[in-house]
Amino acid sequence: MKNSINQPSQIVDFSASYATQVSQLYHTAVQGIEHPRYPKLKLDAWSLAPRSAKFWQLQYKRNKAWIALNKQQVIGFISLETHFNHQGYIDCLYVHPNFQNQGIASSLYQHLEHWAQQQQYPFVSVDASYLSRALFEAMGFALQQVSYQQKRGQTFTGFYMKKAL
Repeated sequence: MKNSINQPSQIVDFSASYATQVSQLYHTAVQGIEHPRYPKLKLDAWSLAPRSAKFWQLQYKRNKAWIALNKQQVIGFISLETHFNHQGYIDCLYVHPNFQNQGIASSLYQHLEHWAQQQQYPFVSVDASYLSRALFEAMGFALQQVSYQQKRGQTFTGFYMKKAL
């Protein structure tokens, strides 16, 4: 059953204490995809099981990430690469299936964009999936090129998009 909220109760910086919830949310969101372009084989290649909390803790030591909370439950997260080679690249944007289509992803993105503008990033970019492409287009991103990624023997089509800030 979907909850009837339009905004997360708050968006906070990622901290190690959220790593286990982020890991479970990522896996649940991937495995909850119901779309003909993502059969079970692809979903399993994308996320066969939740990653360790340590993975997420290390991932977000070098990148910036934000968590959408509903009370103390993690319902979404977004992350941005901040090191010089990929600065401004949106690495992850996931929302729990029970909270999708309620503006959570948009709120997370707007929070990220505001932060990136404060850091004077010239642009942000993302490899959007078929599912997230429309959201990023609505946020003003423009398609640069189609991309392909291999993961566990499966090919994933992506849409490399950019937005000037």
